[in-house]
Amino acid sequence: MQTKLLTATMIAALAATAAFADKVTLVSGSTLTGTAGDFSDGKLAFKSDDLGDLTIDVKKIATLESDKAHVVRYRDMSTSTVPLTVVDGEYQVSGAALDMANVKDIDPAPEAWHGSLNFMGSVTRGNTVGESATITGDLNRRWEEDRLTMNGGYYYAASGDTKQDKQKTTSRFELLAQEDHFWSKKFYSYVNGKYETDRIMDLDYRWRVGLGGGYQWLENDDFGFGKLSFNQEAGLSYVGEKYEHGDDDKYGAFRYAHHLSWEIAAIKNLTFAHNLEWLPQLDEWADNYIIDTDAGVVYAFSANWQLVARVEWDYKSKVSSGVKHSDLRYVLGLGYKW
Repeated sequence: MQTKLLTATMIAALAATAAFADKVTLVSGSTLTGTAGDFSDGKLAFKSDDLGDLTIDVKKIATLESDKAHVVRYRDMSTSTVPLTVVDGEYQVSGAALDMANVKDIDPAPEAWHGSLNFMGSVTRGNTVGESATITGDLNRRWEEDRLTMNGGYYYAASGDTKQDKQKTTSRFELLAQEDHFWSKKFYSYVNGKYETDRIMDLDYRWRVGLGGGYQWLENDDFGFGKLSFNQEAGLSYVGEKYEHGDDDKYGAFRYAHHLSWEIAAIKNLTFAHNLEWLPQLDEWADNYIIDTDAGVVYAFSANWQLVARVEWDYKSKVSSGVKHSDLRYVLGLGYKW
């Protein structure tokens, strides 16, 4: 009698577990039971009772039976928490299709710091003796209404026929920080600051602070061929600089900048980026201006490691006598990201 009672209890417990399990039916007709996780980039994390942890493309799901609540973030940055299911590869809420035209993402990652630290270097021995080293880094965080971006770099190179006559050919340091506040989903105001030195250009220092406005035309918008982000900025800056063979100079400047990022769909984990900044002096637009621009790619070959290839070009129209107006740098190296 006790054995029969125990068996009946076990069957009832198993039936209750099955009743509460999430269920995925694939377009192919296969069925999985287990626990549904979060959605990310059009995929569902699912822990199958039989197969373990899986990632399932939403377009391959015929039906998802689950009571799990999911966070939906809309393009105006508002959010709602709803029991989200899938029918024939489309998201549904309470039996109605979710309007994806107004959705930015589903189950967004928690707000966190992101960044990278990249290293490049070389050593030459023989007919030419030389070394070069470059360290660049960036740090950023995006909140619902604010965004903080910081980046910087140190560039060093020296070469010669022998160790005794080796001379520095590159010695540059720069550090930039900018804080953006979004007044709407597209428009934001910013404040920023930058400090730099360049011994080869005879630049003892250049600092600037500025403020202005920007427009976020695209932010991780998926066009099929990849995700695009693009924003433009305009504002005013106050610049102070000193060259080794010159006097201190301070002036107001107009600032224009744009930033482009393209996650290329055809090549997984490859991102192209381009940045441009132009600062002409307010009362000497044609005679005194600064242009900083770069373009390159980043290939993430693992969760935390990446390859970096970038071309950087700096131009200053007014420099010390005997100093070139521009610097062109080729950066190739290994980076750690988080």
